[in-house]
Order: sequence, then C-alpha cells, then structure tokens
Amino acid sequence: MISVEQAYNLEHADSHQIQLLRNQASALRDLHWGDVVTYSRKVFVPLTNMCRDTCGYCTFVKAPGSPEANIMTPEEVMEVVYQGEKMGCKEVLFSLGEKPEKTYPEARKFLAERGYNTIIDYLYDMCLMVIENTSMLPHVNAGTLSEQDVIKLRPVSASMGMMLENVSRRLMEQGEAHYACPDKVPLQRLRTLELTGKHNVPFTTGILIGIGETWQERIDSLVAINEIHKKYGHIQEVIIQNFKAKPGTAMADAPEPSHEEMLKTLAVARLILDHTISIQAPPNLQEYYRDYLHSGINDWGGVSPVTIDHINPERAWPKIQSLEFKSSECGYRLKERLAIYPQYKNLPEKYLSSVIAGRVDDLDAAA
Repeated sequence: MISVEQAYNLEHADSHQIQLLRNQASALRDLHWGDVVTYSRKVFVPLTNMCRDTCGYCTFVKAPGSPEANIMTPEEVMEVVYQGEKMGCKEVLFSLGEKPEKTYPEARKFLAERGYNTIIDYLYDMCLMVIENTSMLPHVNAGTLSEQDVIKLRPVSASMGMMLENVSRRLMEQGEAHYACPDKVPLQRLRTLELTGKHNVPFTTGILIGIGETWQERIDSLVAINEIHKKYGHIQEVIIQNFKAKPGTAMADAPEPSHEEMLKTLAVARLILDHTISIQAPPNLQEYYRDYLHSGINDWGGVSPVTIDHINPERAWPKIQSLEFKSSECGYRLKERLAIYPQYKNLPEKYLSSVIAGRVDDLDAAA
C-alpha cells in the first residue's frame, strides 16, 4: 500500500520505478485474489442513447433528429435478452443516457405514451421483465441517481454501476471534457456512490484516464472512491478505463494515455484501493493482457458473445475462448462470475432483495 503523498510523487516516475510499482501491485493482487482472473458473460442493452450530457469524448449519445437516436421498446429489449440467455449469458447490463426526459420532448413523449414519467421508472419495469421472464440478473448503469431512484431500482437489480470518471470540477470548464454536462458534477456522482452505500447496493465505479485530468486529480479520484468504500464497504469493483479518441467528437484529436501511463495507473490503483475491491481493465480497449495482469488487475469485466460494446462500438469484445487462452498464457485461470461478487452474494440479507437472492441461488446451483 502507498500513501496519497507517495502516489502524488509518482507523476514523473521512470520506467524502473513503474516496474517496481507493478511488481508490488501484482504481488498484492496475488495475495488477495490468487491466480484467478474473472469476467461476467453479459448482454449489453443500451436502453436509450439519448442523454442530457454532451461529453467531449462520447459517441454513444445521439440527440433527437439523428436517425440513430433511440429508446428501446420492451420487445427490442427482450429480443436481445433472450439471445443472451440462449448463449449462456447471466448478466443483463442496462446502460443508458442520463435523464433524457429533462431535455428532450421526444423522450418525454415516448415515456408518457407508455405511462411513465421518467426513464428510471421505465428501467425498473425492464428489469422486472427480465426477472419475470428469464434466469438472468439485471445490472443497472443509469448514471447519477437520487435516493428515490436507488430505493426503486434496488429490488430489481443484482448490482448497479456508474463511472465516477474524475472528481475534478476543472473538467467542467469550457473546452474541457465535461463542459455543459450537468450529471458530471463531481459532487453529484460522489453523492450517488454515497447513496448506494447507504442502501447496501453492490456497486461498480471507476475512473476514465486521459480526458485532460492531472495526475493529482487522478489520484484524488481513486482516494475518493476508497474513502466511500471504507465507510460503506459496497464498492465491488473499480474500472480503470483508458480514453480512446473517436472521430466526430470534440476530443477527436486529443492524445490518448500512453501504455506506460495506463500501467502506472493500474498499479497505483491496486496499491491505493482496499484489497477487497476488484480492479478491472476492459479487454477490448487494449491487447496488453500480460502487462495488465502483471500490473494488479484481477477482472476483465463484462464480455458479450452476443452484443457489441455500444460505448466503444469500434472495439470488438475478445472471444471468451481467446480471453481464456490469453489469461492462461499469463499464468492465470479465467473464471466466470456473476454481476454480483461472492462477498456480497454471500450476505443476501444485507445486499440483495429476496427475488434477486433467489435468482442468484438458482444460477449458482446451475453452475
């Protein structure tokens, strides 16, 4: 483990120092997580790509007027979900733009015609539909949530998630990545982490590196996550995601973080975060399996044999057999996990609703 001050001082670490960090991080991961690296077999359901935020790096969001702007119907949702179930998927990742009804009449109209006031109300029913008609577990990634939202969604989701991204308010200034993005206010995102902790929701969060943040802001973001976890104990995993420049965005020409910068961040994350928190790096945004595994990660996240990564559609998921082979080459056994980690599913009375707890038991029995 390292102190915050020690972490700050690593901004200009040389290759030798980074290698030492990686060795420390890898040893710590092996101590607490062994030689297993995990993944979740999922389907990705982009419930809506309309969003009131316009982040400088995002191609997922489409405004009404674009032929691609969409809110999925229940029939469209279940078509994807059934395909996933046939392929052995156990997680339904619901990902959606934030609060489109607050900005777009088209979103309000879609919801009102079906008897809903908010996208969260609609999401609740989609989760319930998955539970009532399949054996799968909903994982909800709906951005910032009010306490009422958390209470509403908790009974119908095995876990929830939201990328913190960064705690810097500076990134909301004009010309920065989060300019004119009301849901990227750091205080609001930290509040969501607090609220999900208060209500014992197993939660996934993470940081996005290379979006204009300083090294100190990156460390501050990891520390903020860890402090909330120390208070509530509900952060099951932290994603360290590298920014990928995309054509047509405000940050199309922004430099991507270097490979060495990513390895340094992974290692420092493992050394800052509590050892109970899983560290994940998306396997479709890089091909450095050995380097990542030897920098302290223990999880590849959700991988789909059915759906694309709608956030990074240009980056195909690796085949699960390939991921297994690559992990084995690096000395690690690939193991499938559920959308909820064992330490949380083993305390169902605290972390799960009765309907989700029963579903988890059925999936464990079938494994």
